[in-house]
Amino acid sequence: MTIPESILSRLKQNEIVARKFHEIEISILTILNFQDFIEELLSEISSKFSIPYTWISIIEESSISEYLQNIQNSNLLKKSTAFLSKEEFTNITGNRLKPLLANKNLNGFSALIPEASEYEFGSIAVAPITLDGEVVGSINQADKNIHRFDPSIDTSLLEQLALKVSLCLSNVTAHEQLKFLAFHDPLTGLLNRGVMERVLEREFQRSKRYHIDLTVLFLDLDDFKSINDMFGHDNGDMALCHTANCLNSLKRDSDIVARFAGDEFVVILPSTNKSQAQNYVNRVKQKLASEPLAADNTTFHVKLSHGLSSVFEKGMDSSAILLKTADKRLYQAKQNK
Repeated sequence: MTIPESILSRLKQNEIVARKFHEIEISILTILNFQDFIEELLSEISSKFSIPYTWISIIEESSISEYLQNIQNSNLLKKSTAFLSKEEFTNITGNRLKPLLANKNLNGFSALIPEASEYEFGSIAVAPITLDGEVVGSINQADKNIHRFDPSIDTSLLEQLALKVSLCLSNVTAHEQLKFLAFHDPLTGLLNRGVMERVLEREFQRSKRYHIDLTVLFLDLDDFKSINDMFGHDNGDMALCHTANCLNSLKRDSDIVARFAGDEFVVILPSTNKSQAQNYVNRVKQKLASEPLAADNTTFHVKLSHGLSSVFEKGMDSSAILLKTADKRLYQAKQNK
């Protein structure tokens, strides 16, 4: 029995596509950071299949959204990454896990398209990607040719690619989470003490060298034990996270906020004198006073005590002394209350 030429041609074409997908998998398999992973993935798909538009869409509520939104130094990612709500994504894909192909009513896919892009296409392929069983977004391909991604085309190879990308993404995410925990406090997301001390030493040396202001702020929560005792440790954790968010929301980009230990926080304020630092503390305390936390049918406020030290004060001969002085002044402030 002779196999029709059209079937042989199709089998050969599928073999070529499968080989290209395998080459893409090999190229991304050992990458362990989000930026390189996505840049390599998009570049490989685009080049191997001559696709004009290749990008990813990420669900904002997903576990990887924050990691990707924090990548600011990649022009490719800015132009090739879209963030949309879970509701918007579901409205487009209908909760399907298999790839979606379309060449009609393409305006309905607009939420998937990056804001910085100017895509004009006649057909689109949307392949959902998952992380630990959760749909986190999709790999998208589009072409001006309306027949490129005709809905009648078999999507099994595209589905395999999405599956392999999802598996690689799991490895990347696990590595990025470990890296994050090495530098950050797991509860508040702030820098941890070890990183803070290294940053403080760097800023101290820079301040001394160029004779510019540097102020360190040491804070802790008033009656934190009482919060835990009266409202429970979950609400105590909420108070710590609320404080961290307030400190972060009012700081400048150059300022560093870290969790020192327990209910203690340190803020490093480069190019800031003590008066300016005091203004910052006052704004933080005002914000906390205006935003009570709810717990067990009641509310409570987070209150802070603080100590300040400046690099230009007498005896500030090291970053350790600068930090210790702010800590001592914090203790004195608490004693005076």
